[in-house]
Amino acid sequence: MDTVNFICECCGQQHEGWPALTYNSPNNYHWLSSEEKEEIAVIDEDFCVINYPEEVDRFIRCVLFQKVKDHCEDLEYGLWVSLSEKSFQDYQDNFDNENHEAEYFGWLSNDISGYEFSESIPTTVVTQKGNSRPVIFPHESFNHSFVKDFHEGITKAEAEKRIQNMIHATQQNS
Repeated sequence: MDTVNFICECCGQQHEGWPALTYNSPNNYHWLSSEEKEEIAVIDEDFCVINYPEEVDRFIRCVLFQKVKDHCEDLEYGLWVSLSEKSFQDYQDNFDNENHEAEYFGWLSNDISGYEFSESIPTTVVTQKGNSRPVIFPHESFNHSFVKDFHEGITKAEAEKRIQNMIHATQQNS
């Protein structure tokens, strides 16, 4: 596992850092055929737009910090959320504005390993000063095991298992 050594602000001891668990695209883009990706979709590091004949789907890249109960470091995810046209346009218009602060309603648009997703999870998307990626917070009232884990935290062993699973999946897809 690729790690980075750092002195923890929480306990003052040296730790090795965890890699972020990142998704390169929202599910909707991933599921498109190669031809559809060329013809109806546009994606870069921060934005994805899919122009279906009957609708347009808009996505932005965000981060989610999963609390780890028995460790000083959170597990970081790089995820995508879908936004309404109005919210997407506001975020895009203010993308280079370092002082822009806003909250949007969004839908989680990645299936996270280890969880079953029969429907998308509602989130609050919070932009960050300084042009950092927005942070997402799953709605606590939504009944899903990922939401429960987000709000209650996971163990260090579970976090490391998720990292190993992501590394293994990435190596298999290479």
